[in-house]
Amino acid sequence: MGIFNHCLYEYKKGLRILALYTGSLEDKDDIERRLRRANIEYYVQNVNETKMNVFFGKTVCLDIIRRMNFKSLSDLTDEQDFILGIMLGYDRLKQCERYLKRKQRGHKGER
Repeated sequence: MGIFNHCLYEYKKGLRILALYTGSLEDKDDIERRLRRANIEYYVQNVNETKMNVFFGKTVCLDIIRRMNFKSLSDLTDEQDFILGIMLGYDRLKQCERYLKRKQRGHKGER
């Protein structure tokens, strides 16, 4: 859970408005307890029988994640992938380059 702790630290310090942690479902209760105790909103998405994605951060970002309504990160459209990357605080220029590369490859477009 070291990576989760790092994500939580960065969020609390204001370095990110949204964080994403992918980890074991075995840690779900502990993670939810810590986020509730810190009064941080979150959304858990089961990836498979053993893994989960935990998004946590600002309400507006989590509302966007919920409205995207995807089962897996690989299901994201090019536009959703771009938006998520920006919200997670990834380098904006690299996100622009990634978006264009996905579009050139003919990856998923708007649904």
